[in-house]
This record gives sequence, C-alpha cells and structure tokens, in this order.
Amino acid sequence: MEITNGKVVSFHYVGTLEDGSQFDSSYERDQPITAVIGSGQIIAGFEAALMGMALGEKKSVVIEPKDAYGEHNPSAVQPAALSAFPDDFVPTIGHIVQGRGENDQIFTATIVGIEEDNVTLDFNHPLAGKNLNFDVEVVSINDEEETVETVDETDSDTNE
Repeated sequence: MEITNGKVVSFHYVGTLEDGSQFDSSYERDQPITAVIGSGQIIAGFEAALMGMALGEKKSVVIEPKDAYGEHNPSAVQPAALSAFPDDFVPTIGHIVQGRGENDQIFTATIVGIEEDNVTLDFNHPLAGKNLNFDVEVVSINDEEETVETVDETDSDTNE
C-alpha cells in the first residue's frame, strides 16, 4: 500500500538541523507519530515527503522553511516590560515563556534579549527560518475504517 491523501500513516523520524544537531526524535520517545495525510496535521513539507512512500520504506528529506514553520519574521521579535512578569521571575536568554495576550489568547515566546526594565521576546516558532532534515520510516498505513497494516519490528530470525 502506498501513502496517498486520506491514508492514516504512522511513522518514526529523527529531525536534525543543518549543523547536525538533533531537535526531535520519535524513536527516543518509542512512539511513532500518526497523522491523516492531507489533513494538515503535520507540516506541509513532511506531508509531501511521505506521499508515495510504502510500508517499511525509509528515506531522508530536507524541508525548507516555507514548507515547515515559515521564514523568521523580524516583526515577531518585540520588547516586553519586566513588570509584566511575576516578581520572582529571573529572565534567562533562551528561556521559553508562556503568557496570555489580548482576548485571553495563550502565547509562547523565547527570551532573546535582556535589558534593565525589558526583555526581548521572539514569538517566531523556534524552527522558523531553518532547513529541517528528517530521516523518516513508515511503520503503518491504513484507511480510516480498515485494519492497520504495520511493520513487524521483531527479529523473526531469532528462535529462542
């Protein structure tokens, strides 16, 4: 069976940046990701890379920012008053903070600068503007109403 739109696909992956640093791995969680292809549940470039793959197939792909988390948007880097944070808050470069904006909307940002009365927050996704490298392995493909077709990950050559 080949991956097409509407298929429910489970896959393992390792994601790395251009410098080789790993940013995520489903293998380390021992839990593949499952998504309905064409539903927008995963980034567009990853979905496109999975199209046409077969059960058990492995491949490596590079996904450009436009097909992942977008380009880094300089206007999404903004100052925030330290007084907006709890009194015991100690800002640290690289620290991820979460808060509530207008209309009680939850936001996440990374601290990228610290000044006397302000911190500079980057509201971009941490992977925005970066090429993403993925080694992917398809472990199951099925139609929503069918039985799941999976790869047997046990070694059938050992008979103990």
